[in-house]
Amino acid sequence: MFAALSIGITLLLVLLLAKPTGLYMAQVFHYESSRSDKWFGWLEKPIFALGGIRRDNQTWKQYALSVILSNLVMTLLVYIVFRFQNFLPLNPNGIGNMEPTLAFNTAISFMTNTNLQHYSGESGLSYFSQMIAIVFMMFTAPATALAVAIAFIRGLAGKPLGNFFVDLVRAITRIFLPVAFVMAFVFIALGVPQTLEPNTVAHTMTGEVQQIARGPVGSFLSIKELGNNGGGFFGANSTQPFENPNAISNLLQMILMLLLGTALPFTYGIMVGNAKQGRVLFVSMAMLFLIMLGISLSAEHSGNPALNAMGIQHDQGNMEGKEVRFGVTQSSLYSVVTTASETGAVNTMHDTLTPIGGLVTISNMMLNTVFGGVGAGFINVLMYAIIGVFLSGLMVGRTPEFLGKKIEGRDMKLIAVTLLIHPFLILIPTALALFAYPETISNPGFHGLTQAMYEFTSSAANNGSGFEGLGDNTPFWNISTGIVMFIGRYFSVVTMLAIAGSLAAKKPVPETSGTFRTDNGLFAGVFLGTVLIVGALTFFPALVLGPIAEQLTLKP
Repeated sequence: MFAALSIGITLLLVLLLAKPTGLYMAQVFHYESSRSDKWFGWLEKPIFALGGIRRDNQTWKQYALSVILSNLVMTLLVYIVFRFQNFLPLNPNGIGNMEPTLAFNTAISFMTNTNLQHYSGESGLSYFSQMIAIVFMMFTAPATALAVAIAFIRGLAGKPLGNFFVDLVRAITRIFLPVAFVMAFVFIALGVPQTLEPNTVAHTMTGEVQQIARGPVGSFLSIKELGNNGGGFFGANSTQPFENPNAISNLLQMILMLLLGTALPFTYGIMVGNAKQGRVLFVSMAMLFLIMLGISLSAEHSGNPALNAMGIQHDQGNMEGKEVRFGVTQSSLYSVVTTASETGAVNTMHDTLTPIGGLVTISNMMLNTVFGGVGAGFINVLMYAIIGVFLSGLMVGRTPEFLGKKIEGRDMKLIAVTLLIHPFLILIPTALALFAYPETISNPGFHGLTQAMYEFTSSAANNGSGFEGLGDNTPFWNISTGIVMFIGRYFSVVTMLAIAGSLAAKKPVPETSGTFRTDNGLFAGVFLGTVLIVGALTFFPALVLGPIAEQLTLKP
């Protein structure tokens, strides 16, 4: 009963916050004067003046080029910080410079909003690197994704795409910075450390000396969750008591992870002038989320049938790899939230989930539409919505329309390429890893395949969580996942902005009695069917060889 109540409270709070947050974001990205100008204009004006930023609208090519070039420059800057952190200030624990391939991987990982970590947080980076490089990217990476999503929505609505640098600055100053600032103090009040002092040295009763890591964690944690970043200050991430002290901090982290992803459908509805369509997309994604959550809870509470037969786990389910503070229910909920929101933070070790519990987490990332992360996930949602409209048009012999714009061959070719690049980035590297580097995979058989596939799925979906136990801090894994993260992030940015530019330039088509409506229950069914048929079946053979086969081989 208590477990169900805790889930209900979490989801109810997210539901109550989603619509007002969505409406606020629509106001933030409306270039006309608004009430928020008096609160944030004083901060933005010097930034615009220093950067020479004007509110001139960009073409889709200019917008895409601004995204890629600015992100490349930031990636290079943080790479240099990682390579020379031993010579920079705020390094009281004397942490050395990062190895080149690991620095390459880490710089791309955090700039692409992935936060895949092939190092242990507290021993891999100095305080300077954590605050100046990592936290810097934790603001700019989600702000970049949110800006691109807003530009795409403007294109669908037939409006100019806007200016990337204006959108980037507004996303940081009016959304991420104020919420993260307030929540940092809340987490500190709950017991999360915030200090520049070195590790604490403790002497145990047996005479041993123990190093207890700490640092500026509170300011790190708030943007980690709000920006769907997920990388941990500590290697154990949110299983570490200093990064997730209690049930309240656990609840707040899940709310922050879901906050912007659940709000974007309402932002979309306002910006395109069809609030009902935004609600339909929200309800559709919520249904997918609840289905995934139900499967995960059932699997984890059922536990391992082999251990259940021996009288182990029967009452409490699968507690392997889980914090006793949170138990099975909160661990399962967190695992679904973090992969559905493309955050990647963990309060339990995903490698120890049951095969079906692991299947849920990897499926969330493969679909990348179960709310999805800040911006990037919602772009995928709209992509599947357009595919659904296109397929419906083919079935009735009518040129498909979306928001009054005809969906033509060029648009669908770009969407098809975008849709195909995701499985290519996952399945081909997984096959290469299994063939050429099996020694880095710690588990044999079906679980080992899932372990490797999870790493590349997490990279391609810009999630960052992992089946820990994989020997991933090697040149192969650092370079391969770095390339997958980069392509997975920026390829779709370019193609979807191209589609937005194409749709923005088209003249609207008058609605007739034969127009397929996209703001009713029928469209919700078409959307869900498209996601499950087109998205899920793409990966079904690989999932059969991995978690499904593993589940079928578990014997009571």
